[in-house]
Amino acid sequence: MINEDRIVSVTKTDLLSLYGVILKAANVNVAKLDATATGTFKISSALTTDYVLADEPVKSLDIASTVTSASVYFVPAYDFEGFTVGGASATMASASVDVDADGNTLYLAVLADGEITVSKVGL
Repeated sequence: MINEDRIVSVTKTDLLSLYGVILKAANVNVAKLDATATGTFKISSALTTDYVLADEPVKSLDIASTVTSASVYFVPAYDFEGFTVGGASATMASASVDVDADGNTLYLAVLADGEITVSKVGL
């Protein structure tokens, strides 16, 4: 704590917005990915930024089969189902971590070479 007598509360913002601010402050070229329905996301074409941040906890994310690369920061919803590519179950890279659907941990999913690698962000 910088000054314990003058605490600035983070209760005025939501966790995903706070993650977005932190990514921007770290000079990460990130844009918001809007849900198509509650917890449901789709990437239909190549991204115009290096990274996107899902704007709500992710239940499912489908990436069009024509998209060859994508990097998505996300928080899994409690009912997280996973990823699909072109509507079919995605091939997960062996280096991927298991996703803990806790509704608050930030993860990064990267599609490259036909596989998705998921890594936990932070400690």
